[in-house]
Formats: sequence, C-alpha cells, structure tokens
Amino acid sequence: GLWCTLNLTLMCLRFAGQMTDLVYTEKELVQSLKEYIKAEESKLAAIKSWASKLDALTRVSTSDPEGYLAHPVNAYKLMKRLNSEWSELETLVLQNPSDGFISNMSIHRQYFPDEEDATGAAKALMRLQDTYQLDSEAFSRGKLPGLHTNALLTVDDCFDMGKTAYNDADYYHAVLWLQQSLKQLDAGEEAVISKADILDYLSYSVYQMGDLPRAIELTRRLVAIDPKHDRAGGNLRYFERLLTKQLNEMNQTYQPPSEEPIQLGTYSRPKDHLPERETYEALCRGEGLQMVRRSRLFCRYQDGKRNPRLLLKPMKEEDEWDSPHIVRYLEVLSHEEIEKIKELAKPRLARATVRDPKTGVLTTANYRVSKSAWLEAEDDVVIQRVNQRIEDITGLTVDTAELLQVANYGVGGQYEPHFDFSRKDEPDAFKRLGTGNRVATFLNYMSDVAAGGATVFPDFGAAIWPRKGTAVFWYNLFRSGEGDYRTRHAACPVLVGSKWVSNKWIHERGQEFRRPCGLTEVD
Repeated sequence: GLWCTLNLTLMCLRFAGQMTDLVYTEKELVQSLKEYIKAEESKLAAIKSWASKLDALTRVSTSDPEGYLAHPVNAYKLMKRLNSEWSELETLVLQNPSDGFISNMSIHRQYFPDEEDATGAAKALMRLQDTYQLDSEAFSRGKLPGLHTNALLTVDDCFDMGKTAYNDADYYHAVLWLQQSLKQLDAGEEAVISKADILDYLSYSVYQMGDLPRAIELTRRLVAIDPKHDRAGGNLRYFERLLTKQLNEMNQTYQPPSEEPIQLGTYSRPKDHLPERETYEALCRGEGLQMVRRSRLFCRYQDGKRNPRLLLKPMKEEDEWDSPHIVRYLEVLSHEEIEKIKELAKPRLARATVRDPKTGVLTTANYRVSKSAWLEAEDDVVIQRVNQRIEDITGLTVDTAELLQVANYGVGGQYEPHFDFSRKDEPDAFKRLGTGNRVATFLNYMSDVAAGGATVFPDFGAAIWPRKGTAVFWYNLFRSGEGDYRTRHAACPVLVGSKWVSNKWIHERGQEFRRPCGLTEVD
C-alpha cells in the first residue's frame, strides 16, 4: 500500500510539474505566435511595398512599351528585375505556402531573361558608355544626350554592373561602375551592398589597371572599415611590397594617389580586336565626318530606266556618297507596310547570326548584337511587293537574292565594322547558296532612332542616319566581281530608341546582262 501511495504521489508531482511547464510552454507559444504574426505582417508589408513599386513601374512601362524600352537604363533594369529581383520576391513569398503566386511564377518563368541575358544588358550599357563617351554618372542619373528622365541606377545597380565586368575580367569597366557605386553610397544613398564589399572589388580592379598607389589607398580604407577582412590585410601588404619594389627599380619616390575621383579618362581603355575602333566610334558620335564628298551631290527622280511601275511615281533618289556611290531613296516603304513587316517578323525574331568564313555556317557573334528574322515572298503580299520594288529601283534581279532579313536593334544593339561580301580568304562563304557573291546591299530603315544607330563607313568617314521609310543602296563588288573594300561598314549601337531595319542582299547570278562586266578590275 505504501509503495502504491508513494508511486501515486511521485506521479502526481511529475504531472503537476509538467503542467506548470506546459503553462510556460503555452506562454512561449503565444509569444512565438505573436512573432509569427509580426513576421507575416512584416513579410506582407514587404510584399505590398514590392507590389506598389512594381505596379507603378508597370503602369508606366505598359503605357508605351517601346518608348519605355527606348531608354537603355530602363531596358537594363527590366532585365535585372526579372533576372534577380523577382526571384528574391519569390523566395520571400515561399516562406509560407502561396500556391497561386508560385503557380503564376512557374507559368511565366519560361519567359524570364536568364543570367546570360542580364549580363548582356549590362554589357550593352558599357558598350554605349564607350561608343558615346558617357560617364557612369550620366547613366546612373539618366542624363543621356537630349534625354533627362527618372530612370536611375541605384548603388546596388552600379555595383552589379561593376561586378558583371569584374567577373568578365573587364577591370576597366569594373572600376568605372564600382567607383560610381561608392560615390552614391558616400553621398548617403541607401543600399543592400556594404561599403566594404564595394572597396574589396574596387581596390583589386584598380590594382589590375596598374594603379598601385590608388589600390593601396582604397585597401587601407577597407581595412579601416573591416580590420578582420579575409583578403584586405594580405592584399595591402602585397600591394605595398610591389610598389616599393617598383619605386626602387625606377629610382623614384612615393607619390600619393590623386585626390580626383576615378572617372572616364582616368585609365586608358584596353585595345581590342577591332583596328578601326576609334574611327568607328567617332563616326557613331558624329565626329570625324568627311563632309567634302565631291563638289556637287545630287537629288533626282529615278524611274528605274523607264520601268512601267515607276513611270507614274518615280522614286526620290539622293546621293549620300560619291565614291563608292551610295544613294538614299525616300518614301520606299509606307507606315502600313513597315507595320506589316514588323508584325510578320516579331514571332520569328532570334539572335542575329553571321556566316562563318571558314565553314559558311551561320553562327552568333559578340560583334553583332541584334534580333533578326527572314521573310519569304510567300509569307505575305507585302513581302512580294517590297521584293518587286527593290528589283524595280535597282534594276537587279532579286530571284537569286537572299530572303528579306528584318533586324531589330534594341538597347546597345550594334553590328561592328564588317563586309557584306565574302573575301578571297573565305571562298566558301556563299557556296551553299550557289548564287555567287553579294553584289549589292539594299537597306530599308523602318524606324527613326532618337539617338545613335547610324550606318557608318570608317574607310572614308561617312555616317548615314536612319530615317523611317527611306532606304540606302550600294554595290559591294566592282563590275569585275572584285570586292570593293571601301564598303566596310557598321551599325552603330542604339543609344536611345529602337532601330528596325530590313535588308536585301542581292547576289551575282542573274545580273550578267543587268550589270555587265567592266573593262578594268575596278570599274
């Protein structure tokens, strides 16, 4: 009986103790519930803030999508938002089951830009920066030539630009963008990224640009902020030893780094594969144009040598250049025709390709950044009409020409200096077509461009600016069939706007009686 009584008492005591514990446990659960509610409210407030910001953004962007995307900063930030920021929002929402949102994300994710697209958008801004000699401050504050908007880049945007360049071992651009990120942070702008992270990347990039004094000064600032930083101490000692060694070898004394902030022109841009880079970019800016073409350039009505279709309404023809002869035709395409061509092309637009000179196979290349589509005469009566018009105007048959190529150059879109014809060192470029070389180019401008986007000829210093509805025409080959190397040309990067063109590459076969051989190699 005693054992039972003792055992019962112990059980009662244990139970009473557990009950007391459960009281406190419940209190902790209530506290935990309050924290959960607070976290949910905080999360909901964050999501509401996102929604409000994105709602305002999309109202602006959808009211005029082309106008909105005409600004390169807007295009870059759209890429960045869809590549990373929406994923951050997804992570936030995923903290609790939210099937509707996740289902929607899953459906739309297939259309999101990937990492390569986001990187490409960043590089496009850098390309514009180089070509049009714009500093990072101008871009960050939305101050582009003739355009002041509220399309701004934040500290974090600038840091991401710099990091994109850094990851590509492009320390020249890394320095420019990381410096801008630091400048905005120092001015009191809020940011997710820390000053230590910016200084870490910036100091190493400056070192890679060969500026040891400034790399040391930046690393000292980093050490002052974060004395326990993983790399900073080691980097600082290494930079100081390296500078001491260099000064001793050159018998020089230490000169403190310039107090001036790093900006465009502080460091020289590294040379690249393009020999005429400076000439090409100057022409794109409207500099270095050779205004004296010949004593008189003409405009005239052109009826295609009494072509019946042009007799009642001849084409207006203007000389753009004397030798090689480049002409512009006015009112070649109507607004309705342009819209129809764009409508046909849009579903087919893909990254533009170039023909590999060795294999003749089409492939993508960094020096050609645009989207293109090929349209056949069978696609629509408008394409038939355009093909016929090109034949009537030029007097050349288009039976052996390539399909009508439609190209769209968006933010930073370009085609660096190139030849349209195949050279002697690439004899198989058009072998598969069996129609000979590209004898001529007929280029339709299907949009006006707010800034940038000229067609330039570095060899003789010409720049032809897009004018909607007009077309330019030139021969790539002399009458002998030899290539005219002066026709090397480029499509300058689009700075503001969207550039639509369509072109017809006309081939040699079938032109024997329409454009007979000359008596010399260069007739």
